[in-house]
Amino acid sequence: MSIVEHEHGKSTGFLKKTPLWVQIFVGLVLGAAVGLLFPDFAKSLQPIGNAFIKAIKMIVIPLVFAAVTLGIYTMGSNLKELGRLGVIAFVWFYIATAIAIALGITLNEIFHPAAGIQLEKTGEIPANLSTSINWVNFFLDIIPANVVDAMQNQKIIPTLFFAVCFGLALSKAGEMGTKVVKILEGILGAMFKLTQGIVNTAPLAVFALIGWVVAAQGHTLLIAMAKLIGVMYIGLGCMAVVFLVVVKLLGFKPLEIMKKVMEPLLLAFSTASSEVTLPVHMRILENTGIPNKVVAFVLPLGYSFNLDGAAFGQAMYTCFLAEAYGIHLTLPAMLTILLTALVANKGTANVPGASLVVMAVLLTSLGLPVEAIAIIAGIDRFGDMGRTTINVFGNTVAALALWKWGGKGISDVTAETETA
Repeated sequence: MSIVEHEHGKSTGFLKKTPLWVQIFVGLVLGAAVGLLFPDFAKSLQPIGNAFIKAIKMIVIPLVFAAVTLGIYTMGSNLKELGRLGVIAFVWFYIATAIAIALGITLNEIFHPAAGIQLEKTGEIPANLSTSINWVNFFLDIIPANVVDAMQNQKIIPTLFFAVCFGLALSKAGEMGTKVVKILEGILGAMFKLTQGIVNTAPLAVFALIGWVVAAQGHTLLIAMAKLIGVMYIGLGCMAVVFLVVVKLLGFKPLEIMKKVMEPLLLAFSTASSEVTLPVHMRILENTGIPNKVVAFVLPLGYSFNLDGAAFGQAMYTCFLAEAYGIHLTLPAMLTILLTALVANKGTANVPGASLVVMAVLLTSLGLPVEAIAIIAGIDRFGDMGRTTINVFGNTVAALALWKWGGKGISDVTAETETA
């Protein structure tokens, strides 16, 4: 899904018939025009954007904590209930996502699309990220001595660590754990509604923030944004090649598989929505010969937890913005992006505007201002189309991998079930 798109991809405000991404793009164009033509007026719009940013910050900690905890709880339940199939699935999901994030970081280091931009730095990098590597401090900083204090100060990584531990504990707590889970589900449901309301104000916020930024930066920023999208599609092409190689190594014919799933891939590209492709994708994979048991398990799970294209984009955007603020990405900083994106991307998978939340988490973890999201929000639709296509193709590969690595056990169970 898009950085500023909720689960249905459309605004629920006064422009119900206009897709939210169109509204945001219009806000981007108008904001850039106002910033170039009326710079003094554009600078006065900053408080409007700041209100949006404060609202985003307000929801990040409770939303991420509830979403990650419930996501880990669900994963723990699946691992226990589904055994080897669940283990293989999640190991694959995390490996694929880690590769995607690493590729995003690497391409930024090669092409540096933010070169020439110098945004005003309003945040600070945590001390252990801007100096030489101290592995003891690096890992000790992940464990919160006081989780309430960590949340209050918006320390994302310690909060994520506690959420993971808490989710695993709930998955082992039996009936008592389910009571807490219901409370968290209620909190998350309320946060969904609140997130939708905030995200629907994004067009106005993007207009104000882009106008303010362009008034200070001029055309240099716009050129860099175009370069960013170009580099992103180079990366998406690399990911497609990697997936085709994996398909070949699994013993399938890459071009034949690509041809079979072309319909959901085209749907994904044209709509920028993975959900639209799910029914078609399931039918095609079952017709390919993959047992229904594998398809029914992998695809719905993969559409929530295996968003390789989205993770790649989040990593690229974060690196782009870090360099735009004049921050040299040290190895610890890159590891922070990798680990934070890996956890946050899975935990917030079903959150409306999930990428918006993940970006806020990543920027906060590096000490960058959250308002930087607006810089890339207006162009995100162009990248989102390609990233969603990669999400769908990645889940095709995941289904093939589980079918291959699951062995006869999965097929035999399916066959027995069908016979019964």
